[in-house]
Amino acid sequence: MGEPLFRNIETAAALTGYTPTEEDLRGLREWFETYDARSSDPTPENVERMADMAVFPLNLVTDGSDGEPWTGQWDREQYVRTMNAVLGGEAGGDLSFESVRTPFFLSPSMAVVFSSSVMRAGGEEHRMNYADILVRQEGGWVFQTMAQRGWADMLREQKQKQEQAG
Repeated sequence: MGEPLFRNIETAAALTGYTPTEEDLRGLREWFETYDARSSDPTPENVERMADMAVFPLNLVTDGSDGEPWTGQWDREQYVRTMNAVLGGEAGGDLSFESVRTPFFLSPSMAVVFSSSVMRAGGEEHRMNYADILVRQEGGWVFQTMAQRGWADMLREQKQKQEQAG
């Protein structure tokens, strides 16, 4: 079956003071399994379904090749447009993810999840480390913040193109 989806749960609980229940872990695990499955098959419909798993505005935190940080917020339209471009353009139908995650539950309704992932696309392998902040609402978990290094150059370029077109 491979590595477990979650690791270091006891250490995370000791640091945050909240020990997640089996229900907490199951709900978060199911959220990530669903999101990963949709990411691995990034049809326009699945990207829309991925957007359904977020709360907007969605916060982004990253940096660029110059080391300068970039922060911003996306609305649903920006998220869908960017994810269609990034995921749809990555693999041409050959995309997969393998991830191991460490969830830090701050409470039953808030979690910061650190992910170590391998993305395989078009015969190439890319290693990524990132963090997501998720909140549990009535309908289940949704993500509200994404943090990953190295995306600022693309985001700045995207913003310039929008300004020139607009």
